[in-house]
Amino acid sequence: MDPSPAPPSGTDAELAALRADLAGAGFTVAGVAELLDDVAAAALHREQRVPALRLARARRQPAATLARLFMLGDDVTRAELDAALPGLGASGAVRAGLATAAGAGADDAVRAAVDLRPYAAADAAGAAEWWLASDPGEATTGVPLRPDHVLGVGGASLTLAQLTVRDPRRRALDLGTGCGVQALHAARHSEQVVATDVSERALRFAAFNAALAGERLDLRGGSLLEPVAGETFDLVVSNPPFVITPPAAYEAGLPVMEYRDAARGGDVLVRDLVAGVGAHLAPGGVAQMLGNWEHHAGEGWDERVLGWLDRSGLDGWVIQREVLDPAEYAELWLRDGGLRPERDRATYEAAYAAWLADFEARGVDGVGLGYVVLHRPPAGRAPWRRVEEVTGPVRQPLGPHVAQVLATRDWLAGLGVPGADEPGTPAALGDHRLVVAPDVTEERYLTPGAADPQVLQLRQGGGLGRVVRPGSVVAGAVGACDGELTLGQIVAGLAGLLGVPAEDVAAEVLPAARDLLVDGLLHPAP
Repeated sequence: MDPSPAPPSGTDAELAALRADLAGAGFTVAGVAELLDDVAAAALHREQRVPALRLARARRQPAATLARLFMLGDDVTRAELDAALPGLGASGAVRAGLATAAGAGADDAVRAAVDLRPYAAADAAGAAEWWLASDPGEATTGVPLRPDHVLGVGGASLTLAQLTVRDPRRRALDLGTGCGVQALHAARHSEQVVATDVSERALRFAAFNAALAGERLDLRGGSLLEPVAGETFDLVVSNPPFVITPPAAYEAGLPVMEYRDAARGGDVLVRDLVAGVGAHLAPGGVAQMLGNWEHHAGEGWDERVLGWLDRSGLDGWVIQREVLDPAEYAELWLRDGGLRPERDRATYEAAYAAWLADFEARGVDGVGLGYVVLHRPPAGRAPWRRVEEVTGPVRQPLGPHVAQVLATRDWLAGLGVPGADEPGTPAALGDHRLVVAPDVTEERYLTPGAADPQVLQLRQGGGLGRVVRPGSVVAGAVGACDGELTLGQIVAGLAGLLGVPAEDVAAEVLPAARDLLVDGLLHPAP
C-alpha cells in the first residue's frame, strides 16, 4: 500500500486567502443545502453521492465546484477551481495539499486530496461556522479506509458535540481529537484547549483546521491521558477508540484502524478511561465521552458499569442508547472499515467468525453503546451514580440538559437531600420554591363521558424526553410549582383541600419532587 498523503498545511496568508475564498463562494452549510434537494441530501447522508453529483454538475457557481471537488470526489478543471478560489487559486490548493493536478493547463483535471466541507456549530455557546478537512471517505474513493485514516465529522462526532456542557471553562481536554472538531467546539467557551491523539496525521489535520478557523490549540501526541500526566482540566471530552476487536480478527487480515482500535481487549479501554479520568478533573470538572460495554451472560450490564463508576470516585451517569447482538456488532465494524464480502469474502468471513468466537468464548451476548457523564463532586460529598437505558428519541442539543441536571444534583446535595436510593426523606425541599421546566407538558387521557382522566402524565419535550405518570396529588403539587410558594406551602394547601394530614401529603410529594428535579422536569426557582 502506498504511503498516505500528507495532511494539508499552509502559511497564514494562504489560509486567510482560502478562508475568504470559501466564504466568498458561498461554500457554507446553507450554500450547500441550496445546491441539493431533499432526495440528494438524504442520499448523501447514506453515503450515496450520485444524486448530489447530478445536481452539482448541472450548476456553474463556485459553491457547486467546491462541493463536487471536496465533498463528492469529482474531478474539476484548473479553470473551474481558479474561478472558485480566486485568491488561493488551483496552484495554491495543490501547494497546500488540498488537491492534486494532472497538469498546468486550464482544462487539466484537479482531484481533491482531502475532504473539505463546511460545518455549522450550534450549541449553548452560540452559532459559528468553520470548514473541516479530513481524509476522503469510502463513498468518494470507492476503496477501503487506510489504517491511519483521519475521520471527518460523523454521527458520533455530532452526538458528542451536542451532549457536551458549554458553560465557560478555564481548561478543556479533547482525548483522541481526530480532525479536531471537539477541540474547536471547546475553544469557543474555554480559555485553553489541549487536544491529544496517537495519530500524527490526525494532529496535523487538527492543526490545519484550527488555523483555518483562526483558533489556537495545544496539540500533543500520545495515547489518551498519557500526554497530560499530572495536569487537571475543567472539561474533558472524548470519542475514544473503544471498538472491541478480537486479536484473531487482525490475524485474519483486518487492519488495525487508528481512529477506532486501541487493541486493549474487550471493553477495557472504556473501563480504564472511566476509572482514570478523575485524576485529571479539577473540582467541579466534567468529563463526557461516548463508549460501549459488554453484556455478559449472567451479569447485569448496569451492575458491571456501576462497578466502573464506583472505582472512579466521581459522580457518574451512564445512558445506554442501544444494544447490538454479537453478529450486529461484528457487521457494524466490518462495514465501517470497508471490508465487504463482495470484495474479499475469505477475509470478511474469517474476521466475522473471529468476532463471534471471541464473544462466545468470553460469554458476551451483546454490546451496549451510549453516553458517559462524569463529574468531580465538591470535597466532602459522596458521589452519586445513575445507570439507565434510554432508547427513545432525544432532543438535541443535550448539553444544556446535562448541565442543568449536574447543577441540580449539586443543589440537592447542598441541602442535604438524600438520593432516591439513600435512607431519609427530602424534608429540606419543603423550604424551597420550584418551577416546572419550560419544556414540560401535562397530558390527560379520558374515556368518552368520563369526568376524571384514566391516565395523567408529564412529558419532557427536551432532554431525554422522559414521561412520568404521577398520582393526582403529585400532579396537583407540580401544577402549583410556579416559583411563588414554597413546596411546603403547596403541601399544606393540598392537605387542607383534601382533608388529609400534611405529613401524608409530604411523604408522597417530597420524594416525587426530588425525582422530578433530578430528571429535569422541575427546576429550583431562580
